[in-house]
Amino acid sequence: MNPHFRPADWLPITKDEIKRRGWQEVDVVFISGDAYVDHPAFGSAVIGRVLEREGYKVAIVPQPNWRDDFRDFKKFGRPRLFFGVSAGAMDSMVNHYTANKRLRSNDAYTPNGESGFRPDYATVVYSKILKQLFPDVPVVIGGVEASLRRVTHYDYWSDGLKPSILVDSKADIGVYGMGELAIVEIAKALENGKHIEELTDIKQTFFLRDKSFSTESQSIILASHETCLKDKKIYAQNFAVIEQESNKQQAVRLIQEVGGKKLIINPPYPTFTEQQIDASFDLPYTRLPHPKYAKRGAIPAYEMIRHSITLHRGCFGGCSFCTISAHQGKFVASRSEQSILKEVEAVCQMPDFKGYISDLGGPSANMYCMCGTKQEICSKCKRPSCIFPSVCNNLNTNHIRLLSIYKKIDAHPKIKKAFVSSGVRYDLFFSNDEKKAKQNAYDEYLMQLVSRHVSGRLKVAPEHTSDVVLNAMRKPSFDLFRKLKKRFDSINEKQGLNQQLIPYFISSHPACTLEDMADLAAATKEMGYRLEQVQDFTPTPLTLATTIYYSGYNPYTLKPVYTARKKEEKLLQQRFFFWYKKENQEWIKNALSRMNRFDLLRKLLPDSTRNNPK
Repeated sequence: MNPHFRPADWLPITKDEIKRRGWQEVDVVFISGDAYVDHPAFGSAVIGRVLEREGYKVAIVPQPNWRDDFRDFKKFGRPRLFFGVSAGAMDSMVNHYTANKRLRSNDAYTPNGESGFRPDYATVVYSKILKQLFPDVPVVIGGVEASLRRVTHYDYWSDGLKPSILVDSKADIGVYGMGELAIVEIAKALENGKHIEELTDIKQTFFLRDKSFSTESQSIILASHETCLKDKKIYAQNFAVIEQESNKQQAVRLIQEVGGKKLIINPPYPTFTEQQIDASFDLPYTRLPHPKYAKRGAIPAYEMIRHSITLHRGCFGGCSFCTISAHQGKFVASRSEQSILKEVEAVCQMPDFKGYISDLGGPSANMYCMCGTKQEICSKCKRPSCIFPSVCNNLNTNHIRLLSIYKKIDAHPKIKKAFVSSGVRYDLFFSNDEKKAKQNAYDEYLMQLVSRHVSGRLKVAPEHTSDVVLNAMRKPSFDLFRKLKKRFDSINEKQGLNQQLIPYFISSHPACTLEDMADLAAATKEMGYRLEQVQDFTPTPLTLATTIYYSGYNPYTLKPVYTARKKEEKLLQQRFFFWYKKENQEWIKNALSRMNRFDLLRKLLPDSTRNNPK
């Protein structure tokens, strides 16, 4: 254990820790699918510390055993205010299964990476157990899993639509998105004697009520869950409304009928101010796993981020396959330079720190402090992305403040290197307008990034080469990646560096055909790549791409979109990634011959076409 800390410095997870604190009861018991790591990158720590700051006694039950007599759920008894429930930092089904629905053999949020310490659909399982044991105690669900399943959603693992997670979980109320503000408001309302059923006006919450429930405030009525089950096109239309309202500065309530009741989804809070996000990150985290895990082994997810710094939250990229904006929001909340440097200093004081910051980033590494120049324009906007199909003219893409942080951290005497490992949006620092490029420090940023903050490999995500597929993904043209590579190679040559630019791609995404994958393989081969790390599209709840995957329609145009849905189709698309493997080459030759794409065949497998006149 770190000699700087005592067990009392962590939030309690055992009855003995409660006893040592002299508590007679606990105000809030938080159930989590993750091991407890007291670090601002782990939700249970953040929510627990926020409630602690407000004076509440919080205990955490990490990864309770749901298979026995439920003793873990009962060990702290009845909390004075409520139970909080989260599946953890990931949707439990994404955590458990691959894109091909194969069970994963490890869990990054468990000591020693062991699997099997959380159930499928963890939020539902935990909540139902609590309601069985303590039927009169409020249960508040939150976290990524609850957030993305707050309304009718497609569940890839059961291959069908599911209603709001409140229906199956029997929870009293849900919190979506980053939950600091809502959870405190819920706690204070219950503290002041209100019943959980009375909490109907708290932003960023969702709940079920009888059909007679009056909704006087402005609202939008969604198609019912039952209607969505019958009509995929209507389900797709529903998604467009949900996405737009989730990403508006002035959103309204959403209402959906489900099972004879009304689902009410209140609009989100405004984006965190700098002061608010600093307050969350500046809480007294130990930044360490609870000492209870010392003999069980390292927690892989923690090992990845233990020496990293998060600069901001939110992402305005709007990628159709990504859940970040659905959970963290489209608008970026950025920490102050002072708060960031304070955390850097804390990392430098860690006994195991060797001088290397593993990441200076966020959902997208270089969106720090970016927002609309004229907020009145943003307040009326309902675009899901600020940078697709082109970068909004109202978006401030200045990199100067981010550069300042990079340089100050780089100059810290205890830091040998500070890397940027989060994904970089390179469409934010390319412009044909030389004046704009200079004002926003585009060239200076790229030079600083490549020369000082790359750990041998800079990872970026062009995702595809086909314009049709990229359009479906809400990603820029692949030509921009070519431009980045040219600049990247030039900087490396000038600086005498031997670094690689590593692109990430997705197969089987909606709109992607076998021919598109063949084009991807040929284009990347021409650039000198033999792709090793590839990703097959996994439909996750509440994304545009998942809606297209299930419904077959683009929600905004209602036009049909081809998607590879069968396992065999998905596996065939992946084979093009590995054109250089002998076991794939005969199949590729036959496939491209059937497509009459001998041009691609000549690029991928030139030896196979020498005697072919075509």
